[in-house]
Amino acid sequence: MGLSSSRTVVSEYFTRLARGTALACIFSTSVIISMSSVAYSQEAAPSDDFGSQYQTNPDAKMLLQADNLIVDRDQNTVTAAGNVQIEYDGNRLVARQVVYNQKTKRMVAKGNVEIVEKDGNRIYSDEIDVTDDFRDGFVNGLRVETVDDTRFAAESAERSLGEITTFNNGVYTACRACEKDPSKPVLWQVKAKKIIWNGTKKTVRFEGGRFEMFGKSLFALPAFEIADPTIKRKSGFLFPSFLYKDELGFGMRVGYFWNLAPNYDITTYGTGLTKQGFLSETEWRHRLENGSYNIRVAGIYQAKPGEFGSATVDAQERFRGMVASKGDFKINPRWSFGWDVIAQTDKNFSRTYKIGGYSNESLTSNVYLRGISGRNHLDINLYKFKVQEDVLNDIVNPNTNSPYAVDSKQPWVLPSVDYLYTVPGSVYGGELTITSNLQGIYRETSDTIYQNGAARFLNGMKGTSARLTTEAEWKRTFITEQGLVITPLLALRGDAIGISTNDTFGTVNEIRSQAFRGMATAGLEVRWPILFSSTSMTQVLEPTAQIFVRNDEPYAGRLPNEDAQSFVFDATSLFQRDKFSGYDRVEGGTRANLGLRYSGNMNNGWSIHGLAGQSFQLGGLNSFAESDFAGAGADSGLEGKRSDYVAMLGMSNNSGLAFAARGRFDKDNFEVKRGEVEASHSGQIVQASVKYAYIAKQPDYGYANDRQEVSLSASTRFKENWRVFGSGTYDIVSETLVRAQSGLAYDDECFTYSMAYIQTRSPGQDKISHSVGFNISFRTLGDLGSSF
Repeated sequence: MGLSSSRTVVSEYFTRLARGTALACIFSTSVIISMSSVAYSQEAAPSDDFGSQYQTNPDAKMLLQADNLIVDRDQNTVTAAGNVQIEYDGNRLVARQVVYNQKTKRMVAKGNVEIVEKDGNRIYSDEIDVTDDFRDGFVNGLRVETVDDTRFAAESAERSLGEITTFNNGVYTACRACEKDPSKPVLWQVKAKKIIWNGTKKTVRFEGGRFEMFGKSLFALPAFEIADPTIKRKSGFLFPSFLYKDELGFGMRVGYFWNLAPNYDITTYGTGLTKQGFLSETEWRHRLENGSYNIRVAGIYQAKPGEFGSATVDAQERFRGMVASKGDFKINPRWSFGWDVIAQTDKNFSRTYKIGGYSNESLTSNVYLRGISGRNHLDINLYKFKVQEDVLNDIVNPNTNSPYAVDSKQPWVLPSVDYLYTVPGSVYGGELTITSNLQGIYRETSDTIYQNGAARFLNGMKGTSARLTTEAEWKRTFITEQGLVITPLLALRGDAIGISTNDTFGTVNEIRSQAFRGMATAGLEVRWPILFSSTSMTQVLEPTAQIFVRNDEPYAGRLPNEDAQSFVFDATSLFQRDKFSGYDRVEGGTRANLGLRYSGNMNNGWSIHGLAGQSFQLGGLNSFAESDFAGAGADSGLEGKRSDYVAMLGMSNNSGLAFAARGRFDKDNFEVKRGEVEASHSGQIVQASVKYAYIAKQPDYGYANDRQEVSLSASTRFKENWRVFGSGTYDIVSETLVRAQSGLAYDDECFTYSMAYIQTRSPGQDKISHSVGFNISFRTLGDLGSSF
């Protein structure tokens, strides 16, 4: 046969061989080993055909390079020999020799065979022998490196029936070999006499295996099976986790994932606790075309409720449980609705047993409807607030020092509606926005705070209240030739309020059952940014002045205050038009705010920013001097004609060092009223932060003593992959170490380990709660650890 015809034959058969780089997909994907994992159900399952996900471009051109092409008519073989390289559709095969047998329909690549798949996977072997349709094959000395940095090796591999691959004397690891000493054992690996991958059942089975770390065999794995590496959703057991807590004892948590369909599944967990018995959890998840939802149930029959304090909620019940659900759905691109709700047999179950996602001290059940269109939005919410605490709900004698239960005092919010509309285009050259808020509240029990046996504050009234607020604001900005930035502002606001209560706190009966509150504001802000530039730094000074003229706040301090209790006067709120944190209170009278902003950037990598200023009540009724039933405004620093001074300063550099300080200082003697100082460093070796907080006594707000707290946290890395870490919070006033944590951790590209000891204690109390947590993670295999 002539050379030209031989090339035609070679081209035909080696086109098949080039397409055979699908073999790379076959073997490379087979080594990405992971335990069954809970994945969201929208992930599509792979096809049942082994390796069928690999697709080539039928119009792609093949490039074949070899030193020699040999056609043997007697043996019916075609051979490419010497530096063989085949490139096809982004894939490349390199070998010393490739032989195609026309009788047996088999292709054999020999001598340092390397296949580089177009997605980056690399396969190495001394010899690869496959049928021309790649249904059956045999590989000697297989070694695979995948794009996700996992590795697989075997003495040989066989493929039969087009769906089952058997690796003989195989090794799997996700660890890299040591660059300085490649012969050094990797951190961990799994060895098995046989690794069988079933493409139909989508499983990988290890037979005669063992798990090794640092080259030492830790334990045998006679036979175990995991999900096919290409499968993200496969029914099976999840890795167990372990936990310890004083009142619960030691426990082990085991889960099972049920892949019922591509769009819904169930996960069940069982936790055995040495002191309290068996905790069961079940979660159902369902994904639909326009959203998803889940339902979660958990429960336990407590074996030893006496392990908890006798006067606690935890000790009162044998059977305890919860049911919760979350959902989020798109109605259309602009509108969505959803929910996040929970119901419990008692108010502290999920916190005590650390139910994932529901273990916080405070929980909020919420049903919502949201619409967004450009800068406009409507947000409708129904809320029920819950506090997870171990305090009993019994009414406590105010003359005792017992703590008060607060969960029973939390309200229903039915509903809360927020609407923001920005008028398109300019209105008299400025921007006009309309803001509305509707709030309805129902509370079964008054949220009353007692001091010295007397009712001192009423944070929430028993009964119902409703308020509708609407405000229109117009503002426009002018910039003069001298660089002055002038912004005039006009605003009109109205509040319609209705109240139904039989609460007898203080003068609460003086509150009208109906009230209307109207506010009109005219304001002006003037800023003058001044730039200073030199060869070493750039600085900007920006003196700022504001004045707001408005009528007095109607019914100041005599209306319910649910959402404006928590405001803090500091540098961040200095230039706010209304410094109250919510709608229930509104700032009235004529007020001026003066301040100076500064920012600087130095060539040595440091940057500085700061703000300082003061506020002045120029006329009318000072709303902050009219304390309401919740004590808002008392000891705020704004209750006088002149406010306290407020300031903040921040510094940072490009090496990870940062410093920040902020505070409020007495207007007469600069005594610190409130302050925070913190410093942090974030480097490759050391990460550390320290924070000090101070609040001077506020007798009018219920705090007779100063409050001071220090918190520290640090993490130091040593020997490249090891680090120690710790943190602590110390209450200076009560001389109590409120929380302390210390631990040791290791992490690299294939393995992480961390273990921590945690102790907590309430300020001024001797009882200490202990817990130990740890986590071990083998990349691509799974995690072991504690959820506490």
